[in-house]
Amino acid sequence: MTQSVVVQVGQCGNQIGCCFWDLALREHAAVNQKAVYDEAISSFFRNVDTRVADGGGDISRGKICSLKARAVLIDMEEGVVNEILQGPLRDVFDSKQLITDISGSGNNWAVGHKVFGSLYQEEILEKLRKSAEHCDCLQCFFIIHSMGGGTGSGLGTFLLKVLEDEFPEVYRFVTSVYPSGEDDVITSPYNSILAMKELNEHADCVLPIDNQSLFDIISKLNLMVNSGKLGTAIKPKSLVTSSAGAFKKRQEKPFDAMNNIVANLLLNLTSSARFEGSLNMDLNEISMNLVPFPQLHYLVSSLTPLYTLADVNIPPRRLDQMFSDAFSKDHQLIQADPKHSLYLACALMVRGNVQISDLRRNIERLKPSLQFVSWNQEGWKTSLCSVPPVGHSHSLLALANNTCVKPTFIELKARFMRLYKKKAHLHHYLQIEGMEESCFTEAMASLSTLIEEYNQLDATKCMPTEDVPRLSVAI
Repeated sequence: MTQSVVVQVGQCGNQIGCCFWDLALREHAAVNQKAVYDEAISSFFRNVDTRVADGGGDISRGKICSLKARAVLIDMEEGVVNEILQGPLRDVFDSKQLITDISGSGNNWAVGHKVFGSLYQEEILEKLRKSAEHCDCLQCFFIIHSMGGGTGSGLGTFLLKVLEDEFPEVYRFVTSVYPSGEDDVITSPYNSILAMKELNEHADCVLPIDNQSLFDIISKLNLMVNSGKLGTAIKPKSLVTSSAGAFKKRQEKPFDAMNNIVANLLLNLTSSARFEGSLNMDLNEISMNLVPFPQLHYLVSSLTPLYTLADVNIPPRRLDQMFSDAFSKDHQLIQADPKHSLYLACALMVRGNVQISDLRRNIERLKPSLQFVSWNQEGWKTSLCSVPPVGHSHSLLALANNTCVKPTFIELKARFMRLYKKKAHLHHYLQIEGMEESCFTEAMASLSTLIEEYNQLDATKCMPTEDVPRLSVAI
């Protein structure tokens, strides 16, 4: 069994990370009721004997003693990390795996990347090495950050280069929360474009998440609950948009529900690597099968059924509807419509009581309505994990390498240009040592190249696909 390390950077990254660890503990507690430290739980947690000096010794088998998350927490403001350390999950995090400052990055990518990057590089490396040493077979680093702020975008992408240099063989999966058009950080287009260049060059897979899409999903769930049509009885054991089932005393915050959607995405993404199933998918298979070209590594995600994210008793829908929903624009975690765009490849990660025949039947049913590139007409990757989300019979995470991500980048570029044409707020960046105006032009060129690659693919969309004859093998 392989292990993964989660690196949560900035306020957004740490808040999502906190939700993820909460839900992961609840999921493993539901499955592992004998409290035995097994391979599944070892993928994200160490089992530590706290009676041993210097932070405890790792116990590789037997009863769970004290679980410690395989995590590194980084923020240049200490507020969110301090809140986590005072909350119900405080004992899950190793106090030696935290890096905080006081001043913050001031919504400035250059401060996060250039100032704090060089200032904390050695300390970050030390924490990462320490996390790696505790793994028997480290497979992946999951980086969680936002694109709009200073620390998440700047230090979060600085970290990517550090990981690439120090751990070149370990996959780098990045969950990036993109700002909405109504974002309250005026400089977020600058921060996002500068961060995009680093993501293009140093990430293996990027899962873009759009704040507006998360908000729309939560609004839809609230409408479902408040309408009274679908029942409103609380399910105490479900993995949910609300954490209240786990910690009733905790005051829920406005973004908790949105953060929990992203946490559920990460849980489902790693379920096949953590639990048994008739058709397992390792994390390295995602990159291998879904990323045909190095820079086109942005995967659009959707979760279905939506009610697996809600604290309500809703009658199970037909299984086929779950598969149909995965391709509708209402279920995507960015503002996108994959059904009317071009697929390079698609992964379906199913959990729970679903048969391989169900999977194949739905792929055959949906294929005529989806357009794949001519050279990858059978570009499907599938997995079946036998362990469903807590409190539910089944769920589906779809990951699509699809040109529908392009409008997000085009809109980001337009918002960047509105500021950059006037050189507005540029002096805040250029006064940082190591920042030059060429950093902006290079970042814009990198994004323009990426958009052009998607344009070239879209240009092939209406071209007829040739039925290439298969090689006959004489026996």
